Amino acid sequence: MKVMSISNKIIVLFVLCCLSTQAQDVLTKEQAVALALEHNYGIKIANNSVEIADNNAGILNTGFLPTLTGNAGATYNLDNTEAEFSNGESTTLNGAESNRYNASINLNYTLFDGLGRRYNYKRLKEEYQLSELEARETIETTVLQLFSIYYTVAQLSENSEALEQTIAISRDRLTRAGYQFDYGQTTKLDVLNAEVDINNDSINLINIKQQLKNTKRDLNVVMGNKLSDIFDVDTDVSFLLQLNKQELYEKTIANNVSLLQAEKNIAISQYDIKTNKAQFLPTIGLTGTYGWNKNNNNAASFVAVSTNSGLSGGLNLTWNIFDGGSTITNVQNAKISLENQKLQKEQLRIDIERNFNNAWDDYENKLVIYQVQEDNIKTSQNNFDRTQEKFKIGQVTSIEFRQAQLNLLNAELSRNQAKYDAKLAELTVLQLSGDLLNTEL
Repeated sequence: MKVMSISNKIIVLFVLCCLSTQAQDVLTKEQAVALALEHNYGIKIANNSVEIADNNAGILNTGFLPTLTGNAGATYNLDNTEAEFSNGESTTLNGAESNRYNASINLNYTLFDGLGRRYNYKRLKEEYQLSELEARETIETTVLQLFSIYYTVAQLSENSEALEQTIAISRDRLTRAGYQFDYGQTTKLDVLNAEVDINNDSINLINIKQQLKNTKRDLNVVMGNKLSDIFDVDTDVSFLLQLNKQELYEKTIANNVSLLQAEKNIAISQYDIKTNKAQFLPTIGLTGTYGWNKNNNNAASFVAVSTNSGLSGGLNLTWNIFDGGSTITNVQNAKISLENQKLQKEQLRIDIERNFNNAWDDYENKLVIYQVQEDNIKTSQNNFDRTQEKFKIGQVTSIEFRQAQLNLLNAELSRNQAKYDAKLAELTVLQLSGDLLNTEL
């Protein structure tokens, strides 16, 4: 029949599509994380920022080393000179040439600057550690984003399989309705209903397939665009049921990356105070110079050519006794900044405690929902199997059979949603506790 031939063409198209993807490689979670850690652009930028902070914290950027500078110069003069000597004689020179040359190497070293360099060096070390924590935060955020997209791909893959099974059942129903109509056992209405249902299922599958392609591209972007779009993901999910709320809470307070950053900012502010206070003390410096000078004088000079070279050294002390009050103001502002950092840490701690409790309750609830949905699958499958048997012998209508089929499909889709929601909730708890990168997922 014509109606059946159109539907068969739709089914063949999807069968070919499914067969073309069966040989796709499976991207494991471990492989996805490894690719993201190596190629994700946000992580690369964060790692480069750590390198910059490391360079800044090196000995070459602390002021502890001396400075050495070289200077050289040359001067040429062309003068008109009238000279009168002590013996009464005088002379006039027009276009008298003279030139001077000089070169020197200068050494400057600060022996003492009120311990400002020392505190600045420690501050730079704290900033380096802060940059490491910021990089860790970027990695944790990226990994959580990666898993969110990865599990969306997994969910869409399982939803696609469920819809393909639904289409197969609908196809069988359409074939059965066609035979029954041919033999006069049913009306054309049953055939048309079966046709409508299979077309609706096919449209739903087309939409799911497109969502799956788009989400795979999203996943590939997080991994640095290192894969083609032709890959599958692992749909197996395991839960860390041995998680202990109190232990995770203690880890959250001790290891949460945001709290650790707040502590580093407090330490940096403390060194800012000490660095500003160092300006109250004098600075003692050591200078040394080796110089060479040569003068070629004109005829009016008593000395035609003079050359000298030698070493010179000195010790200097600079004490800014009063700078108009700017140092006092800087110290006061640094103290206020420190107080703000402490207040921000306390506020952050309260927020994180709330977020942890919310995340933990969300995880427990979603885990229970997933378990309920697993039981619902069994009930829906049992109901569908019974309805299908009765449908084959004519004891239930096609509408009742379709409803049982939809109930099973919806139960499978809800189970898939609940499974990955629960896993992502678990990952959120691990991220808050600082354990996301230290746990086998």
